[in-house]
Amino acid sequence: MSGVLGLYWGMRTDPARGSGRSPPTEGNHLGFSAFFHREFEPVVRTVYLVLHDQQSAEDVAQDAFGQLYVNWSRVSGYDQPRAWVRRVAIRMAVRLARREATRRTLAARQSPYAPPAGGDLDLAAALRTLPTQQRAAVALHYYEDRSAEEVGALLGCSASTVRTHLARARLRLAELLAEDAEEEADHAE
Repeated sequence: MSGVLGLYWGMRTDPARGSGRSPPTEGNHLGFSAFFHREFEPVVRTVYLVLHDQQSAEDVAQDAFGQLYVNWSRVSGYDQPRAWVRRVAIRMAVRLARREATRRTLAARQSPYAPPAGGDLDLAAALRTLPTQQRAAVALHYYEDRSAEEVGALLGCSASTVRTHLARARLRLAELLAEDAEEEADHAE
């Protein structure tokens, strides 16, 4: 094993503990390699829409593919291994976004001064204000054109919960973008 794929295997094993898993066979390794090269960038793009940070998106995608590599002999037999790695990546991204939000909240409490309110609010900034589950649902539904059922499977919730996330996200975005339009109109007068 060489390159990135060998690096994944080396990072994921601990000789003291033993992983209980063996690396994929040569044939399986080639299947993983082709899958990785085909799916890595789309997974990074999807995760980026949740995190809005390129480096974090790449890190999360690498971790998700690392888990996939360790479980490749099992997951490669699934009907949709793409869905498995996306689900893992989205869940990791949502957890990371929640940790970062908690970190920012705690940091803001320590500072005696709140950051000044921003001026122009565009769609990307409005999306960042949404809760992470809503952001993930918007990214998967509107950006990747996935059905509510597919999004639910990736996020680990029901399709009706996804539709609720999407409805609430649309309402909040409409409010935020309408406020921004009103402010621009007031400044133009």
